[in-house]
Amino acid sequence: MATLGLSEADKAAVEAFRRNVVDPSRTSLVIVDFWAEWCGPCKQLTPVIEKVCEEYAPKGVKLVKVNVDENGFIASQFRVQSIPTVYAVFQGQPVADLSQARTEGQLKQYLDQLLSQLPIESDEKAQLQEIAPLIAMGEEMLAGGEHDRALSVFSQIAEMVPDNVEVVSGLARALVALGQLDEAEAVIAALPDDVAKHGAIDQARAAIALARDAKPVADLSGIEAKVAADPDDHAARFELAGGLMSNGDRDAAAEALLEIVRRDRAWNDGAARAQLLKIFEAVGLEDPWVSAQRRKLSQILFS
Repeated sequence: MATLGLSEADKAAVEAFRRNVVDPSRTSLVIVDFWAEWCGPCKQLTPVIEKVCEEYAPKGVKLVKVNVDENGFIASQFRVQSIPTVYAVFQGQPVADLSQARTEGQLKQYLDQLLSQLPIESDEKAQLQEIAPLIAMGEEMLAGGEHDRALSVFSQIAEMVPDNVEVVSGLARALVALGQLDEAEAVIAALPDDVAKHGAIDQARAAIALARDAKPVADLSGIEAKVAADPDDHAARFELAGGLMSNGDRDAAAEALLEIVRRDRAWNDGAARAQLLKIFEAVGLEDPWVSAQRRKLSQILFS
């Protein structure tokens, strides 16, 4: 903003705006709320904006309130014609008009969209970059059967970011792998509602459900003999799949379920396919193993 020909008061206002809004907006998303003491709607909106911006501060959001009666020149530069008027500013430029957001949900929706599109720097983003290798390490340990070590890793990360969905999911799944199902359920039950709805948490829930259904079998030879004697004994093969899965042999379990689908996809109202999908969700839909098994299932279903 040019200051040539401005009064000293306007020059001070411009300098304050540069200091409080323009400079921080180089790396942060600055929410500028134009308001006035006499504005009734402003007083209604203020608690909403303040609450949401405080909640989003770790994400790189900063709130600046501009009294239009005291900062007429600033308001005119933004072409403020009515209040409340709320702009999101990034790198010195308005990037969105948030004036129509009058509820927490609406404002959060706008902010989430902006934060996903702009290279905002924040403590939260820096922390996520820091813990990403640790999460990957924990997942590798889980996949490799090092369940105690995975639990230790995820527990330590959870102390840093207790509501991170990937961390909570890993922690719960490590507990499941160690047979601590009640503890895994307690971890999920303690999550805020918005976090508990995430897909990664659904994966942990699926792992718990699968473990609840599992009945470890020390000796599968009897069931294997029944299947060998009658390959169309789908109930026996389904039982075999459950025993294999509970014993940790997911490859053989998946193959047994795929064979049921191959022979009779409608058996027991599609129980084999449903069990496969439950296993896929528990392992993780993005897992390469799941992708390979899903291709096999598709080939059977559409051949």
